[in-house]
Amino acid sequence: MSTHQRIEVADAIRGIAVAMILMLHAIEHFNFYNQPTPDSPCLQLIDRMVWDSLWFLIGGKAYAIFALLFGLSFHIMLTHARSRGDDFRLRFMWRMVLLFLFGNLNAAFFCGEVLVLYSIIGMTLPLVCHLRTRTVLVLAAVCLLQPVEWLKMGLALLLPKLSGMLDFPYYDHWQQAMTTLAEGNLLQTMASNLWHGQIFSLAWAWGAGRFFQTAGLFMLGMVAGRINAFSLSPRNTRLWACILAGSLMAYFPLTGIGNLLPSFVGSMDAAALEASSIGFLANDAFRTSLLAVVGSLQKCSFMLVIVCSLLFAFYYTPLRHAMRRLMPYGRMSLTNYVVQSIIGSFLFYHWGLHLVWCDTWSELLCLGVLVLQVLFCTWWMRHHKRGPLESIWHRLTYL
Repeated sequence: MSTHQRIEVADAIRGIAVAMILMLHAIEHFNFYNQPTPDSPCLQLIDRMVWDSLWFLIGGKAYAIFALLFGLSFHIMLTHARSRGDDFRLRFMWRMVLLFLFGNLNAAFFCGEVLVLYSIIGMTLPLVCHLRTRTVLVLAAVCLLQPVEWLKMGLALLLPKLSGMLDFPYYDHWQQAMTTLAEGNLLQTMASNLWHGQIFSLAWAWGAGRFFQTAGLFMLGMVAGRINAFSLSPRNTRLWACILAGSLMAYFPLTGIGNLLPSFVGSMDAAALEASSIGFLANDAFRTSLLAVVGSLQKCSFMLVIVCSLLFAFYYTPLRHAMRRLMPYGRMSLTNYVVQSIIGSFLFYHWGLHLVWCDTWSELLCLGVLVLQVLFCTWWMRHHKRGPLESIWHRLTYL
């Protein structure tokens, strides 16, 4: 299969990932969380179903898909540059500086954006792109296993007084950002988001293991590009089938541990637990880091289930026709992501309409925004090679 076709499936999956991000942000009110409880018991039930279903399917997975495809895109650009005899590494680092600026534009409207994190972690790719594939896979595995959390677990058991030295408190910044979202005008909101919002967003990402998880997924995406894993071939079909089976086998025990461990510890007498052979689980700091590792691996495994399912749907089912309609949306992912933040900020923050809607109505409203975005992207890509922000990013990259 040609490179162009390989990019097609990546564009389709990327479009689905951006749509998933909008759907989750809709019920979060773009990190504002000011949803009311509906008066109707029926609507309360629907709200709970919408909330639980979207967090199960999307929470922590959409960004992971995006990270995987980010690494794939890096490999494609690197390969194209090599074919021209160019060294793309320094230019890619400049590209990450530009992404950092786009991320701050996005952060001015949305206090939970991810582009700044990607621009920081993206700097690791030029450092590893010339390593052997096996070495990159080992590094990716180490990152996905959350080495800092294992270090924190060791400190919690051996040097408890130092167990919090690798944590970055952000509650005060969160509170200040939420107060501004509830009361501030546009300029106040932008200033607060760029300072308090960015600090708590990056500190939360560190505590949630997003730094190392993102780096690992970037590397896996780069390796997927090296082996041409997104093309249609019998070898790749077997590869993705094995990944699907392995991910499912990993997901269920990880979910069991993550769900049962807190209740198991809570059900035992503290003194009896400390005196038992698993007394280390009584250590709150140790348990928190262990659950962070388990949760990160759980989300990654389910993300791979989603990617495998989408690949098989694109190549082997009639759903590929519907997925192709999202390809323009995926090709304009940067533009769509930033526009989502601007629209969401206007809809839910105090400076805009300040809508206080329940989860169901908020989701339906943002699905309407999604439809309009898809229609606009379809029209735009008929007349242009890239999206608006993608064109600016491309031109500035090759200054």
